[in-house]
Amino acid sequence: MLCSSTRILFRRAIRRVVPPLSSSFNAKTLSLSPPYHHHNISFFKATTPTPTPLRFSLRTDHTMASQSSPPKSVHDFTVKDARGNDVNLGNYKGKVLLIVNVASQCGLTNSNYTELSQLYEKYREKGLEILAFPCNQFGAQEPGTNEQIVEFACTRFKAEYPIFDKVDVNGNEAAPLYKHLKSSKGGLFGDSIKWNFSKFLVDKEGNVVDRYAPTTSPLSIEKDIKKLLDA
Repeated sequence: MLCSSTRILFRRAIRRVVPPLSSSFNAKTLSLSPPYHHHNISFFKATTPTPTPLRFSLRTDHTMASQSSPPKSVHDFTVKDARGNDVNLGNYKGKVLLIVNVASQCGLTNSNYTELSQLYEKYREKGLEILAFPCNQFGAQEPGTNEQIVEFACTRFKAEYPIFDKVDVNGNEAAPLYKHLKSSKGGLFGDSIKWNFSKFLVDKEGNVVDRYAPTTSPLSIEKDIKKLLDA
């Protein structure tokens, strides 16, 4: 047990080593020697801390905002005509559309072009439009220029419906319209277009309602066209 004089000396020694904390004690940071040199110990004045104002950050997702909504109908697309001019398919609202990828040197050319012209002549006044898109992806059977393709169809088959710019219907370079058509109505063995003269039937609101194989003759789908025209 320490005597009174020893206790007094001990308290004085403690005061010299560890000063008492007070409200005026400023913050000091003590750094420890390696390997703890990156850790700090801080002593702060014993006062009530000033509240830090809350800051809210509003982040706008520019990526999502900049992306346009995906097309919902055929009417949302703009395509090129045979002369390279833009054609807004929204101009066909209220019309029934038969969209066909055509070729000039295919075994199906004569029968399809002939029957397409017959359908158009019979139903154009009732609201049918046939949109022909030349494509050279199948047996390279549409090698000509747009001008040559239009002259061939109009001279030989009296085609009076619009013939558009030559496009790809499959692959990475497929026209956006055809990507939409295929995703809306897949084929029997997948979405890809199988050959020349595949056909898509579109209602007055721009919805793809049916798809027909290249070997399906245009006249055989006349009843489906009439049903949409009468709707």
